[in-house]
Amino acid sequence: MSEPLIHVGILSASQIAFVLHGRFRASDGTEVDGGQTAVWHADRILWNNRLYDELWFEPIDNNGEVCFELLEVTIGINFHWERKENQRFPGALIIIVENNQLTAVNAVDAETYLVSVISSEMNATASSELLKAHAVISRSWLLSNLNAHARFNVCADDHCQRYQGITRASTSVVGQAVAATRGEVLTSGGILCDTRYSKCCGGALEEFRYAWEEKDYPYLKKRRDSVTDTRLPDLQQEAEAERWIRSEPEAFCNTRNREVLAQVLNDYDQETTRFYRWQVTYTQDELAELIYRRSGVDYGHIVNLVPVARGTSGRIWQLRIVGTKETRVIGKELEIRRTLSESHLYSSAFVVDREAIGTDDIPARFVLTGAGWGHGVGLCQIGAAMMGEQGYTYQEILNHYYTGATLTKQYE
Repeated sequence: MSEPLIHVGILSASQIAFVLHGRFRASDGTEVDGGQTAVWHADRILWNNRLYDELWFEPIDNNGEVCFELLEVTIGINFHWERKENQRFPGALIIIVENNQLTAVNAVDAETYLVSVISSEMNATASSELLKAHAVISRSWLLSNLNAHARFNVCADDHCQRYQGITRASTSVVGQAVAATRGEVLTSGGILCDTRYSKCCGGALEEFRYAWEEKDYPYLKKRRDSVTDTRLPDLQQEAEAERWIRSEPEAFCNTRNREVLAQVLNDYDQETTRFYRWQVTYTQDELAELIYRRSGVDYGHIVNLVPVARGTSGRIWQLRIVGTKETRVIGKELEIRRTLSESHLYSSAFVVDREAIGTDDIPARFVLTGAGWGHGVGLCQIGAAMMGEQGYTYQEILNHYYTGATLTKQYE
């Protein structure tokens, strides 16, 4: 296999404004630069007073300085820090018609894409071993998900991997980490690994089946995020899960070291200050209105939130919502997180305290005490950052989070 050319879906809108920084050759063979606008028109693309089924702009001089800039790109879709920003990208720009609007697609070499992903997913000043580990898992995920979307390979937001072109400041260390691991991937039984990762596992790794479909992968198994104390209680048992979540057991990701956190978190991620353990409080009215708006189901007053089933990290994958009008079980973890938050609850590893309970058994407040940020499957970014800080090699980091996986060279 040779290094593939990746098509990344960046932005969808009825009108796309962009700037060509340098000379580009357009679909009609003309050389263009500067500000441009493409508009959806009767299921075609209107640009420069002509209609196209597909429109592309290819850099004429690929010297690293030529790039294109997309205006008003939404990042962090449905997350607490969602916002718009202008973003610059290397490679070619392709505009397609999709779902009665336009989609801007970036065609870029895989290794160039990875430099951006690592700089977008974490701070470019992270330790070299952490960057190498992330290069391997990002490459593995990419090559195993080349058909993630119908009209392009992957998208640019957290649904796939954060990719923000050359907008995020990269460093020579990032480029060196990607180059040092060029073509390296994780495999199991000769098949590319599904190298999921999340911000903070909360001290225990989740198994794949409790977050997504019921599949088992030998390298995505439960374990404690520690090498000094590998004991892990049975967190599928409610009493053990409650003890775990209400305490702060030793783990690589159990840190508030701002220097380590800054290696993993961009500025907007650091708007959240607690990751390992956290609390969210809702009044009765706030929670009932939130659940109704997020689920479309009128439960009436919320009487209780009852964990029905937990995964190996204590994350709830089946939750019973008990209301005065309706009682239902929801899941898996992502649906639970979306239902109980304006964006995404940090994780579904939480316990519930009902407070100020009235004579009708209806609480006035709910306090959710939780562990971790994200689904907890695979590499824990904050834990891996701490391992890199403590001198572990990238091979050791990968072996810790993907037990038994094999480091393989996919292309030179």
